[in-house]
Amino acid sequence: VNDAKLALENGAEGVGLLRTEFLYLDRASTPTEDEQLEIYQAIAEVMGTRPLIIRTLDIGGDKPLPYLNLEAEANPFLGWRGIRICLDWPDMFKTQLRAILRASPGHQIKIMFPMVATLSELQAAKTIVAEVQDELRQAGIPFDEAMEIGIMIEVPSAVALADRLAAEVDFFSIGTNDLSQYTMASDRTNAKVAALADTFQPAILRLIQQTIETAHQAGKWVGVCGEFAADPLATPILLGFGLDEFSTSSPAIPKVKQAISQLTTTQAKAMAEAVLNLDSAQAVREYIAQELGSL
Repeated sequence: VNDAKLALENGAEGVGLLRTEFLYLDRASTPTEDEQLEIYQAIAEVMGTRPLIIRTLDIGGDKPLPYLNLEAEANPFLGWRGIRICLDWPDMFKTQLRAILRASPGHQIKIMFPMVATLSELQAAKTIVAEVQDELRQAGIPFDEAMEIGIMIEVPSAVALADRLAAEVDFFSIGTNDLSQYTMASDRTNAKVAALADTFQPAILRLIQQTIETAHQAGKWVGVCGEFAADPLATPILLGFGLDEFSTSSPAIPKVKQAISQLTTTQAKAMAEAVLNLDSAQAVREYIAQELGSL
């Protein structure tokens, strides 16, 4: 709740990503529906009618929960995590979805699924949402019938399937940290290769551009979250690609807003087009810094 207030003080126009893992950590059992509802409602009250995007549980072997029997995995980033766990534990998933839906009347809450890699995962998750909505209707419990559903784009397969996925959702949020490490096959926690997982790599920039373009062709909006969205050097690139929403940490909001205000769409598009044909992340950074310096 304090983070939400701080975000507004820094000029936020909503919450682009509410991580819900904190509700599940440091406790002996999963949080109840009412415990979750209380927290979602408190944050929604701070936001009023501004967008509040709640990401469903994104947990894995790197964030062990004793009550979930998550075994340590050799490579948890390629393991049982995100939407995969939620689909395998539908009761826990339904409890969270009920709490989110119950918090929605009078607010602009949206649901977002993490780590979606296939169309069938998304369809299965949407089926569970529909079941929960039916249960609430039958019980006479109100919720926002027009609530938007979106997914994180953080697995390369989701970029390849973006046209099919866009037909099933209302929005995409590109998770640049994970998309970078999965695309470049480089573990961000391994110092020897972490530098490869750099979102300024032209390969990653092409995936971001492709995702935004595909979503827009389907009439869907796109946000970006991760360290990249908070980097002023990334601002002209993302603007030039046509990004609809920047999701950053609270302290980064003023500098990103300032960076946006100093650019015209034409300037941003020219820079974004140019970086797609550069040879390295370093070349992209140097080019953008030079262009911004000459404005």
